[in-house]
Amino acid sequence: MGNSFTINSFLALLGCFFTGLAFAWLLYRKKSAAPDVVRIGLAITRTVSVTLILWLLFSPLVKQLSYSLEKPVVIMAQDNSQSAGTLLPPGFDSRQYQADLVELSKALAEKYEVRSYNFGDAVSQGLDFGYTGKFTNASVLANQLNDEFLNRNIGAVILSTDGIFNRGGNPSPAFEMLKTPVYPIALGDTIPKTDVLITQVRTNDLVFLDNDFKIDIQVEAYQCDGQQTRLTVLEDGKKVHEGFIQLKGNQVSKNIAVVLKAAKLGHHQYTISLSGLKNEISLKNNRWQTAIEVIDDRLKVLIAAASPHPDIAVIKQAVASNKRYELSVCSPKELSSAEPGKYGLIILYQLPAVQFDDKEFLRKVVETKVPLWYIIGAQSDFSKLNRAQGQLNYTLRDASLQYLYSEPNAGFSAFDLDSSAKKTISSFDPLQAPSGILNLLGQHQVIFNQRIGKIKTTQPQLFFMEDNGRKTGFLIGEGIWKWRLAEHAEKGASPVFNDLVAKIFQYLSIKDDKRKFRVFPTKNAFDENEPILLNAILYNDSYQPVNSPDVSIVIKDSKGKTYNFSFSKAESSYHLEVGILPYGSYTYEAKTMLGNQKYTASGTFIVNEQLTEFQQTIANHQLLFQLAERTKGKMYAPDKISELKKELLKEGKMKTLSYEDRKYEELINLKWLFAVILLLLSTEWFFRKINSLS
Repeated sequence: MGNSFTINSFLALLGCFFTGLAFAWLLYRKKSAAPDVVRIGLAITRTVSVTLILWLLFSPLVKQLSYSLEKPVVIMAQDNSQSAGTLLPPGFDSRQYQADLVELSKALAEKYEVRSYNFGDAVSQGLDFGYTGKFTNASVLANQLNDEFLNRNIGAVILSTDGIFNRGGNPSPAFEMLKTPVYPIALGDTIPKTDVLITQVRTNDLVFLDNDFKIDIQVEAYQCDGQQTRLTVLEDGKKVHEGFIQLKGNQVSKNIAVVLKAAKLGHHQYTISLSGLKNEISLKNNRWQTAIEVIDDRLKVLIAAASPHPDIAVIKQAVASNKRYELSVCSPKELSSAEPGKYGLIILYQLPAVQFDDKEFLRKVVETKVPLWYIIGAQSDFSKLNRAQGQLNYTLRDASLQYLYSEPNAGFSAFDLDSSAKKTISSFDPLQAPSGILNLLGQHQVIFNQRIGKIKTTQPQLFFMEDNGRKTGFLIGEGIWKWRLAEHAEKGASPVFNDLVAKIFQYLSIKDDKRKFRVFPTKNAFDENEPILLNAILYNDSYQPVNSPDVSIVIKDSKGKTYNFSFSKAESSYHLEVGILPYGSYTYEAKTMLGNQKYTASGTFIVNEQLTEFQQTIANHQLLFQLAERTKGKMYAPDKISELKKELLKEGKMKTLSYEDRKYEELINLKWLFAVILLLLSTEWFFRKINSLS
């Protein structure tokens, strides 16, 4: 049937009634021993019970109406960030403000439904005046309210804040989606105060021993005209730099570059601070910490030669200013006593040589597995060269020398050479090399091919190969001293030549980290409220990553407090999310065991105090005013909360909504109806029995 009582429903009910009446007439039409009044009563009972039973067969729907009242919801949101509790205007009474806000909540609760929240770096229920939030994100609050109070009768939003929203952007669009007036209580002070602060520090996480490195410090100052502040840099608690910054104007922004020397290996913590000024509003933003790791990447290079040559001198000059390299030249007389294993790269200048016995030295070189750079020229003994290594075979055509220009290979990708450098190299004088044919016996990367006059060839001139993990470079030809001389004569310097030699050194000497167990944080310096993440990797003897053993780690802060964790296993490595730690310095030591071998790894990291709330000290009441205006609310000062209470408690300001709940239910679902039918049938049966009606 339909979901309302229509003419069809009426006709069906009428049919059921006449059917029930017919049943009663057939049963009780004749006179019997029972009195007429009993007989008529039984007939009525039978009519009603049959009518109800037949009516239920039609599954009629019954409409039920109910009404519910919903009070207006008043949302009170209190800014619980650090700036709201510390950057206060003169004469502000925090206790009175808190008492007024609590009183407002109680007064509104007598008439409306009041829901209270506090927000900062997270949103929580209830008013909280602890002011512990490390930053302010009102957009998260607005989005949560939109989700939580969807289709609710929101009467007003009271937003108590200073308007300094340093996360999540401008929350106004999200608050407007609530479609209700917003009444900001404007905290904080809009008058600029004396303040000097560090807003950003930039430096490399990794620097090399004995190299200079730069720390870029961004300094801002407000209302400090004519004053000066002292900039101090501490390395592991020891002063390494001090200087003074003159502040001119009421709004100053300066970038200060501090150059320091990496004098000691390991992890080092640097504290950058500015001295406080008279009447400065906050000293917390005068300090910044960062961490740097100093590694010893100094490469010892040995140049072994059969005799002096200008090429050796220009190689030394090319890297003389780079402190990463320590060059030694070994004369023929010194070769027998040389220790190749002490070096990270060996340059064999025209060795093996025709007129020199270098067999013993070359044997020691081969045993060390040190990377090699062969420079081949007129003094090279190609028979010995072919026997000393298995990467190329050089077949001489005759005893003549050929002049070979350099043609950069466009497909080379081991390191970058820009188009200007390639053009300069193409114009260099040709190198001299014995006339012959190269046969390369393995994979190779060609930097330059040989060019004879204007004819390009596929024969390589400068190329790299690898033999059982040892990197090897080959330069076919001598006379590179002309390259540097020509570039210097044209430009007054030789940057292309110097850069080329340095890149060859770096490519050949770079070493893979062969430690079998490594643990490393995702970065050296974390921010407070930022999860600390560490990764670990363990290798077996074949240097294949494995993660079958468990890895434990102990993290210790500067006060000696320890935190114990175990790494989670992820594919073939380990991962650990420590969570959030208090700001400060931390060291860690991780342990594991693979087979019978124990492994340990240690390191440091720092957690910087989150000072975002003190990067902006001027309250943004303009934003709050615009938010109130766009939502048809009104902004109030903290000492005008009583006026806000009167406004919200006005009669008719916020209305209670009445909701009609209309529900249709099948008649057969009404249990009491079955009880009525059963009662009617039982009554009829009882009176028939006592009146001897069959």
